[in-house]
Amino acid sequence: MNRNAFKLLVKNAKQIAVVCNGNQRVLRGAEMSRVEVLEAEGGGGVSIIVDLCGIIVDIDYTSAIEKKYSDASFDRVIDAKGMCVLPGLVDGHTHPVWAGDRVHEFAMKLAGATYMDVHKAGGGIGFTVQHTRSASEEDLFNLLKPRLEGMLHAGTTLAECKSGYGLETATEMKMLKVLDRARKELPIEISSTFCGAHSVPKGMTSEEATADVINKQIPELQTLVQSGEIQVDNIDVFCERGVFDVDQSRRILEAGVKIGLTINFHGDELSSLGSAEMGASLKATAISHLEEISDAGIQAMSEAGCVAVILPTTAYILRLKPPPVRKMIESGVPVALGSDFNPNAFCLSMPLVMHLACVNLRMTMDEALVAATINAAASLGKSMTHGSLEVGKVGDMIIIDAPRWEHLIYQLGNHANLIKHVIKRGDVVR
Repeated sequence: MNRNAFKLLVKNAKQIAVVCNGNQRVLRGAEMSRVEVLEAEGGGGVSIIVDLCGIIVDIDYTSAIEKKYSDASFDRVIDAKGMCVLPGLVDGHTHPVWAGDRVHEFAMKLAGATYMDVHKAGGGIGFTVQHTRSASEEDLFNLLKPRLEGMLHAGTTLAECKSGYGLETATEMKMLKVLDRARKELPIEISSTFCGAHSVPKGMTSEEATADVINKQIPELQTLVQSGEIQVDNIDVFCERGVFDVDQSRRILEAGVKIGLTINFHGDELSSLGSAEMGASLKATAISHLEEISDAGIQAMSEAGCVAVILPTTAYILRLKPPPVRKMIESGVPVALGSDFNPNAFCLSMPLVMHLACVNLRMTMDEALVAATINAAASLGKSMTHGSLEVGKVGDMIIIDAPRWEHLIYQLGNHANLIKHVIKRGDVVR
């Protein structure tokens, strides 16, 4: 390999928001309010270099980069004069594989129907399950592809993606196979989550559904993973009153851990059941939603180092009580963000999620960027390689046409014009 050959040079940027620069796994408390930024001085700029393997090898002032790499060659050079570079965004919670349009339910919600009202009327997860079961793998991939491309165009370079609209072995495995195909064929990076315990299937009790997940779905999943047919990273369950209780959820999560999956689950969304306390006792990597988390749950997550994946779109669309994000941050819980993209919350844009987090959840812009980068990467166990712009990490970044990085959050709904380039491992994918 030519030591003077590199994949990408981004030069002359006004700012590079590296987020953090000390190889931190996660940021907590006051650390979340201090985004590290390398800023141009005088008439110069700042630059970043990605090697042929897609790894960041240098970040410095342009004058220093020009001296150090005077005889280097680059496959691509981007002049980012007057622009800002940020890490690729990380979406910590999505449900992108499904068939069946649920736009009609939005009118029901606007008329005052709750999540459970829609569910009881035959809508919600059950409606999507029916359509997803009848869809082919090819159909599901063709529906998934533009959704993931939409996320990528909005700056997301790494997304957690769940199954969960099958609720039986064949369809759950079909969904995971679709995600694995997308992982191989599309530039966006995927952390795949098995969520066979997303709801209780029609005609089953919750205990019967628990047994089905543990005794049928997980063993089949293990077979597919061991054969190399698919790769799956995380185990999820919807721990909620009327769905899976705390004991059932614990058993499902423990069964996932036994086959090598990481715990990343829905908890304390509609009811305060002690999901957070249970997840913390299992050393869960992440717990999502948490609108109804207790003070004891916050303390337990803080002590265990569990990442809270907060979903501003859910509380917004369902008009739920917002999760106590300020209390979480002040208590030392690492907070991440996710879009919760699904038929109930059709949002592909992490910039919009960050804006909602700031306005409705009272996060600062620094906290929101941390939550959508390094902390979201930590929720997926990937923060040592993703989530910040540091030497040795993957070259995932976005370039925005603005003099300060905060414009990505401030300019509500304008990310399509604001984002000039999306870069994945040094390759310009938009």
